[in-house]
Amino acid sequence: MSLWFKTFVFFLLVIVCVSDSSAADKPNVLFIAIDDLRPELGCYGSPIAVSPNLDTLARDGLLFNRAYCQQAICRPSRASLMTGSRPDTTGLYHNYVELRELQPDILTLPEHFIEHGYEAAYCGKIFHQGDTDEGRSWSRDRVKSVKGIKRPVGAYALPENNKLKNDNMKAMLAKYGQQARMGLGSGPAYESADVEDTAYADGFNTQLAIATMKEMAENPDKPFFLAMGYKLPHLNWCAPKKYWDLYDPAAIPMATQDAAPKDGASMGLHASFELRTRVGIPKSGPLGEELARKLKHAYLASTSYVDAQIGLLVAALDEAGLRDNSIIVVWGDHGWHLGDLGVWGKATNYEIATRVPLMIWTPGMKSRGTPSDALVELIDIFPTLCELAEIPIPQHLEGKSFVPLLDDPKQPWKEAVFSQYPNPALREWAANPLSVGMRETWFGPLIEEVETRIKDQMGDRWDRDLMEQRLMGYATRTDRYRLVQWKDTSAPQTKPIFIELYDHQTDPGETRNIAAGHPDLVAKLSALTP
Repeated sequence: MSLWFKTFVFFLLVIVCVSDSSAADKPNVLFIAIDDLRPELGCYGSPIAVSPNLDTLARDGLLFNRAYCQQAICRPSRASLMTGSRPDTTGLYHNYVELRELQPDILTLPEHFIEHGYEAAYCGKIFHQGDTDEGRSWSRDRVKSVKGIKRPVGAYALPENNKLKNDNMKAMLAKYGQQARMGLGSGPAYESADVEDTAYADGFNTQLAIATMKEMAENPDKPFFLAMGYKLPHLNWCAPKKYWDLYDPAAIPMATQDAAPKDGASMGLHASFELRTRVGIPKSGPLGEELARKLKHAYLASTSYVDAQIGLLVAALDEAGLRDNSIIVVWGDHGWHLGDLGVWGKATNYEIATRVPLMIWTPGMKSRGTPSDALVELIDIFPTLCELAEIPIPQHLEGKSFVPLLDDPKQPWKEAVFSQYPNPALREWAANPLSVGMRETWFGPLIEEVETRIKDQMGDRWDRDLMEQRLMGYATRTDRYRLVQWKDTSAPQTKPIFIELYDHQTDPGETRNIAAGHPDLVAKLSALTP
């Protein structure tokens, strides 16, 4: 063997060893997503929510009081976060188109970590259904089963509720045909069953995630990116009875502002379509105080159930001795109206729907337990995790790393953050344009009611194609104000067809649109762009 060859092999081995050592020294990432969770937690000042595990994480990490999603619906929000790109960049505005259909080559967050030496796996819901991105964003499968734990069967734990859902689907199919498969054939909105946590998907998936984490940790030379996505508190609100028992229904505070904003956009609110598909929910009109209280109780019970699962997951990280070299980030994909502004659901451009819970814990952060009022966005998570893991930040990202806030959470930060949503009033609950069949279902009268409201406000500016296909609301949130501009996407440079302005200093509930009286302020805020 020649001296040259021996030297070449030596340097090759050195490079490999240095590379492996570098990868092994990188922090693990525990990436926790929660579906439809508004900041209804103890750490956010909720007077009723029982959320001890997330409260503890917030006290030992960094809680963001003012974090915002890019669009208040599952698929577009998650696509933005996972690619670091705004909806106008991904082109994804509703739940019925796949990310890779529109952006076949876009780089995702876990894909980027895999390229830099990580092993990545997920359990539960991270991307929206259909966007799981197998083979690109994930380098290994999750554990499929845990000995002694049965996989949940059906959407509900109680057989009678599964039967009710199936019977309802048959009835809807008989009445409306295949249109029923777009969400009309639903079961009850909630369930309280005296069962183990693993009887529902979130509890079962938590056990899979813990088992997957243990397997991934067996390879000390490869850091892991483990994503765990909780489906609750997305409808349907099914949680074990013990979490319902944490609450006294009579003590649950209800929405105090249950009317649309005065002088607000007629297209800004929807008719709670998503909730109304459920069995036992009125198909029009108000829900009534008793049902509204039951629904909020169900939402809170679901939140406490998820909080308990996160506690198990973080405890497993501790027990495995991994905490000191791991980053934990917890985020919600959008908020949820619980009767606020008269709406039940997400899918608006207002504070309730766009503000999300966000917290992070890292072993090296200097400030702990001091929350930040800095304006941040979900697209900021991608560059932040890259910086923390000391891997390159891709040039296409549109967010800003908030790593400096981990040491100084009160420093000056972004002037504004941005969200958007296509006309909520005349879109289906997945944000897709109204299908032909929608008007033939029991939603028909609701749609006509909404249309009448918009026509009354718009007058001769009413245009059905614009309202249903091309209207986009763009929200700008600053320290004090929320501006919503309703624009024709086919002519983005033209004047908005309607403008809303809310002053959070005097009107945190966004009850009154003051845009007409403040043209100079509207012009100033309109100049702010992502």
